[in-house]
Amino acid sequence: MSGAQKSQAAQTLRIGTRASALALWQARHLESLIRALPGAPPVELVPITTTGDLRADIPLWAVRGRAFFTKEIDRALLEERIDIAVHSLKDLPTAMEPGLALAAVLMREDPRDALVSGTGASLSQLPRGARVGTSSLRRRAFLTRVRPDLTLLELRGNVPTRLERLERGDYDAIVLAAAGLKRLGLEQRITEYLSPEQFPPAVSQGAIGICTRADDRHACEWLRPLEDPPTRLATTAERALLEHIEGGCQVPLGALATVTGTGIHLHAAVCALDGSQLLSARGDAQPSHAEAAALGLRLATELLAKGAASLIAAERALQGRAEAP
Repeated sequence: MSGAQKSQAAQTLRIGTRASALALWQARHLESLIRALPGAPPVELVPITTTGDLRADIPLWAVRGRAFFTKEIDRALLEERIDIAVHSLKDLPTAMEPGLALAAVLMREDPRDALVSGTGASLSQLPRGARVGTSSLRRRAFLTRVRPDLTLLELRGNVPTRLERLERGDYDAIVLAAAGLKRLGLEQRITEYLSPEQFPPAVSQGAIGICTRADDRHACEWLRPLEDPPTRLATTAERALLEHIEGGCQVPLGALATVTGTGIHLHAAVCALDGSQLLSARGDAQPSHAEAAALGLRLATELLAKGAASLIAAERALQGRAEAP
């Protein structure tokens, strides 16, 4: 290693992260990956509180704006208080802040939703009127379509807090991302994995996105080896769909792309919050970034042609009335 390389390697990489158990797991996972690289630089974790953390008392769909869990971390990145931002990719807006780049996408964990019930009953076995907790409009919509008899209740907080509330008897069951449970060593708590066909997950669910300043060559060089190409292709297709359909965490939209050696398959669906209407689309493409993005755009266009824009507008109008005093 040359003197210049040694000097560059010695520059500490400051990783910005939320302070929840899952966010810290993701940041420490990234830290371990960087440290495993030959000649790796020192790494420091910098916890940052986000709007989503501060507004844990109300449903996410009632919080105005977007980027609830990312904007404060991205601001710290732009202000050079940190060098790397770790995000659950599903929380990262498709329109990134100018000057930032999605430098790496790590290998995806299980993208499915998971049901955790107090008695071990599966979704079909839950009694009529069972209380199911979730903070996601997407999950509410697809749950209502399959089980309109359930009582759906708001559920916020980190993963351990949500499980504690289930154990306390506030809910009969809750729905969480399987990836978060697995990463925290809580896989044994899962009662049932929900089928992606009936319950398409949030765009990029299970994937971790790593952002840097676009002109920070030092950080980018250390992150480049950590990129997982199949996850990048899958999430490129999903995020292209989301960007064109103008969805977000306040819209009941789910999508999942799968990548093989020969191609990409994408399935997406938009569901009315009352479960009364479901619009779906699916398609295939060659495994390249350009084709992945084009596939997402194509399916978004198909969903919009089927009436997704009207369905989303109706849901947003309902949300607006719910937010009004």
